[in-house]
Amino acid sequence: EETMVVNTNKNQLYMFTMPSTGLIKEKTAYFVYLNFPLHSASITGLDTCIWKSILATCSLDRSVRIWNYKTNTLELYKEYREEAYTVSLHPTGLFCLVGFSDKLRFISLLYEDMHVFKEFAVRKCRECSFSNRGHLFAAVNGNVIQIYSSITFENINNLKGHSGKIQAVKWSADDAKFVSCDTHGAVYEWNLSTGKRQSECVLKSCIYSSIALSSDAKIIFAVGSDQTLKEISESSIQHEVPAFGVVYTAIAVSHHGHMVFVGTSLGTIRAMKYPLPLTKDFSEYQAHAGAVTKMSVTKDDLFLLTASEDGSIFIWKVYDKGDGMLKWEKEVQYAEEVLIMRSDIEEKSQAMIDLQIRVKELQTENDYQLRLKDMYCNEKIKELEENFTQEMGSLKTKHQILQAEKEKQELQHQFQLSDLMNKQARELQQLESDSNQKLLMESEKYQELQVKSQRMQEEYEKQLHNLEESKSRDVKELTEYYEEKLHEKSVLLEEAEKDMRQQLQAHEEIIKQIEEDEDREILEIKIKYERQLLEEKESNLQLKGETGVMNKRLNSLQKELKERNRDIEEMKMEQQKLQGIIKSLEKDILALKTEIQERADTIQDKEKHIYDLKKKNQELEKFKFVLDYRIEEFKKQIESRENDIKTMKEHTREMEGELERFHKESTELKLNITQLQQKLKATDREMHRERQKKKNMEALIKRFKTDLHNCVGFIQDSKKMKDGIRELYTKYVQQSDAVETEAVDTDLQQEYMRQREYLERNLAAVKKKVVKDQEVHQAAYMRIVQENVSLIKEINDLRQELKVAHTQVHDLRSTLRLTK
Repeated sequence: EETMVVNTNKNQLYMFTMPSTGLIKEKTAYFVYLNFPLHSASITGLDTCIWKSILATCSLDRSVRIWNYKTNTLELYKEYREEAYTVSLHPTGLFCLVGFSDKLRFISLLYEDMHVFKEFAVRKCRECSFSNRGHLFAAVNGNVIQIYSSITFENINNLKGHSGKIQAVKWSADDAKFVSCDTHGAVYEWNLSTGKRQSECVLKSCIYSSIALSSDAKIIFAVGSDQTLKEISESSIQHEVPAFGVVYTAIAVSHHGHMVFVGTSLGTIRAMKYPLPLTKDFSEYQAHAGAVTKMSVTKDDLFLLTASEDGSIFIWKVYDKGDGMLKWEKEVQYAEEVLIMRSDIEEKSQAMIDLQIRVKELQTENDYQLRLKDMYCNEKIKELEENFTQEMGSLKTKHQILQAEKEKQELQHQFQLSDLMNKQARELQQLESDSNQKLLMESEKYQELQVKSQRMQEEYEKQLHNLEESKSRDVKELTEYYEEKLHEKSVLLEEAEKDMRQQLQAHEEIIKQIEEDEDREILEIKIKYERQLLEEKESNLQLKGETGVMNKRLNSLQKELKERNRDIEEMKMEQQKLQGIIKSLEKDILALKTEIQERADTIQDKEKHIYDLKKKNQELEKFKFVLDYRIEEFKKQIESRENDIKTMKEHTREMEGELERFHKESTELKLNITQLQQKLKATDREMHRERQKKKNMEALIKRFKTDLHNCVGFIQDSKKMKDGIRELYTKYVQQSDAVETEAVDTDLQQEYMRQREYLERNLAAVKKKVVKDQEVHQAAYMRIVQENVSLIKEINDLRQELKVAHTQVHDLRSTLRLTK
């Protein structure tokens, strides 16, 4: 907690150290930039170069800054009086163009400064750009694009035709074409050799803000206020990609042409692949707090640089999602050269000379000071040596005294040691005598105990023998007793089982008889009560008829009511009696109905029970049928598998037969090889003999040549020459037809060579055949082994399945028996 970081309303970060004593006691506390000064207003221009890993930015805060995107540092920084609207870096990275509100300035980037080299009368230049080769640069002056030479600074061409404010300009890779866009929806492609428009695409409803070119300069990408990204080629819009609710403000295309990067008004960056997607198939990254103003991709496509209205610069590393960071085909080597003013070099050289003089003066002063220190140190050393010699003498005397004392103490220790050794010897002797006596005593005791233990052992053995005999007798008696008991119990069990079976049979017969009796009783009661019901119903019907007749009579006799009141009262009495009888009969009917209902319920319960039992029986029969079917299927599978196993076994036998045949063939081939090798050896021997003959013949020819040469020496003397020729004839001519022998030898050699070549070819073919046969045999053998292993596994699985099926069948049969 020693450093405090402060941010200001001008987008700057400062820090200062806070000592442990506190801020109040400190006299002064200085603020320092946390890393480097940042832009405090909207960034209006951004550009990169080819030779160096730097980028240039300018802002409305009237500053121009040079950054290093590899080391993330600020290399150069300068503030001006006027606002800067645009910046462009020369490909070498040694110069830059900056468009101010009053002029366009050509600035040299020195080692520690920016030097204005040339000024152009272009007011409020909003866009400027160096060509890719650096020999030209374009500057926007109102609605006109002026092309200048960056060597002679001459105005080469003026491109006129824009009616609106020019927003962006771009050079093609070969600097042959030039593209620009304006706020009136015009995108023009210019031919620099003629200075005229080559193609145009105008969409007045759109205010273009930025454009980008593909690597081959055939496709123009443009973004504007209509929330779309346009792909323009051949003077027409080929594709339009929607922005999905945001405005695109800047665009950049990678040099390899596979990626397109777009900046939005919300400060986000979108990365999309080319060809452009029509759906939301892009990656979006939240970056800036304001709208993105400028974007640029470095020459090696490894970095994307973005600037915004919030005054921030973002350096993005470009990665491929699958392979990680992209790798350039050739590693870019950046230049380390910098520019410096002659006056600065002269000042620095003068400063170096002054510093060297100062260093020499300091060296002489240091040498003098060192000599003084050496003299002082030598005096000190002498004093210390004298002190040390005195101390050494005193220490030596002390050492001698201590040594004498040590010798005296050693003598005393020796006397004490001798006394102790004598004492120890005496004590040892006493201990040995005592231990010998104890050992004798203990040995006597041990012998006595041994005799006792032998006696005890004999007694125990006798007791054990007696006990074993008694035990065997008891075991026999017990086994006989319990066998008799077991026999009795088994007889009783058999009798009990017989009784139980008889009782079960009797019980089943009783249950059958009871059920039959109940059924008969139920049927009789049912018939009886049905008859009673019919009788009551008939009587009821009769009574109903009588009541109807009485009602008729009452209706007919209403006129005679006054006369026959007595009759009516009697009839009423009779009616009451009859109603009482009806009520009592109805009660009886209800009671009978309840009894019938109860009997019907009991019958239904029994019928339900019978139905459930029948259902269970049917289900069990179905289950049995399914199990039988499955058993049959398993049997069929087993039979098919057994057939497969048989076929496989036959196949293995056939393969074994093939193996034996291959072995025989290989042995035959080996025999052929041995025969051929023997033939080769014989031919080699013959060849050796022939070579020997050749050597002998060559020696003979040499001798003949020498003799002939000697004979030619007698060419003047005919007699001597004749004698020499006779001698040559007698010496060398052994056969009459030498020419024929030579011809025969050549024919033999040719025949020998032909046979040898034939045999070598045969041998190579046989070797190849043997190797192939071995490989085929090995592969077949491995295949057979694998098939056998798989078949054995299948057999084991089938056996396990069979066991499981048998157990299931056994369980089901037992359940069926239980249910029966």
